[in-house]
Amino acid sequence: MLYVHLSDTVLLGKLIGIRESRRLYRGTLQPLFSVSSDAEPALEKCAVARELVKRWLGEELKSGDALTSPRSVRDYLRLLLHDREHEVFVVLLLDAQHRVIACEELFRGTLTQTSVYPREVVKAALRANAAAVIFAHNHPSGIAEPSHADELLTRSLKAALALVDIQVLDHFIVAGISTLSFAERGLL
Repeated sequence: MLYVHLSDTVLLGKLIGIRESRRLYRGTLQPLFSVSSDAEPALEKCAVARELVKRWLGEELKSGDALTSPRSVRDYLRLLLHDREHEVFVVLLLDAQHRVIACEELFRGTLTQTSVYPREVVKAALRANAAAVIFAHNHPSGIAEPSHADELLTRSLKAALALVDIQVLDHFIVAGISTLSFAERGLL
C-alpha cells in the first residue's frame, strides 16, 4: 500500500483509530508527536510510534552506510532533536565504512547556546575507534541558520580531529522540522 497519498487523518486513523484521529488532528502533526507529560491514550500511542520510528532509523543507520542514506540521517536527527527546549550537541561516530557505531549526546546547554569542548569530542571519537564523525545540534529558536560561532566551532573541531586522522563528514543544525547541512552549504 502506498501511504504517501493518504491524508494525515487517515494515516493517524490506521494507527489510533479514525474517530480518535479526527478528534486529535488540528491541521498539524507537531503536537501529536511532541513529548507531553499529560499524555492521553491516543497521544501516548503517537509518542510510542515516534519512539519506534526513531529507534528504527537508528537501527537503519547502524546496519547500513550512513552516507548512502543522508535522508535517514536527517530524519533520525530531526526525531532526536526537534523538540528539545535547550541546545544539545550530538556526534554520530562512524567506522571506516561510514557505518554508525554510536550516537552520543556530548553536551547540553541553555536555550540559546551550549559549550562544546574539542578535547571531549576527540576523546569520544577515539574511545569509539571512529574513523569519521557527523555533528549535529539543535536551535530551539526554530531557525536553522548557522551562527558565526557554529561555523568557528565546526572548523575548530575539524582541525582537532584531523590531528588524529578522523574525518568530519557533516554538521547538521536541527530547528524544529528543518535541518541544515554544513556540507551542502559548503561550510565544511
